[in-house]
Amino acid sequence: MGKAKRRSFHLGINKQFSNLSREDAIKEVVKQLKSDDDKNEAYGLITMFGMYAEELLEAGASYETVISLRGIVKE
Repeated sequence: MGKAKRRSFHLGINKQFSNLSREDAIKEVVKQLKSDDDKNEAYGLITMFGMYAEELLEAGASYETVISLRGIVKE
């Protein structure tokens, strides 16, 4: 994780996590996308880590959900 991401976490922008690996972020995004809660945090993690569609599909996200994120997710 780069300096800017650590600084962002330290400043409290994302209060749930103090140190987050890419794998943990992918799992968290898939969990949030499957739930009916507000998905803004999931979108933020996707853009922060620059996630690819293939990563989300391999982690268990549905194809329809990943296609709906076409503007956010890298292909």
